[in-house]
Amino acid sequence: MHELGLVTRVARSIEEVSKEEQLTRVASVTLEIGEVSGVIPEYLTDCWKYFRAKSELLKEAELKIKEIPAVTLCEDCKKTYSTLEYKKICPNCGSSSTCLAAGDEFNIKEIEAC
Repeated sequence: MHELGLVTRVARSIEEVSKEEQLTRVASVTLEIGEVSGVIPEYLTDCWKYFRAKSELLKEAELKIKEIPAVTLCEDCKKTYSTLEYKKICPNCGSSSTCLAAGDEFNIKEIEAC
């Protein structure tokens, strides 16, 4: 379960920002997670609950997750399509010359202070 490592990394980043910005409490953290990032949101939420109980800064912080849809770009016809629905083959022209354009992200989008 790499989600615990991800939560640890997010918490450390928040702690760094809180020192720079002189924050004493965090109300919420919003993460952007791509639907093909390999991160399981439910596991991440469970790890967050465990981790925040051990952190005074994050003690009451809510974890918000914004899922980013996976989108693939066809290099031949230049159209985009749903990666999960059509996989590697472009539904518009049948080409396999495609690449992932979005959906593998894992970003801290927002930190809301109390």
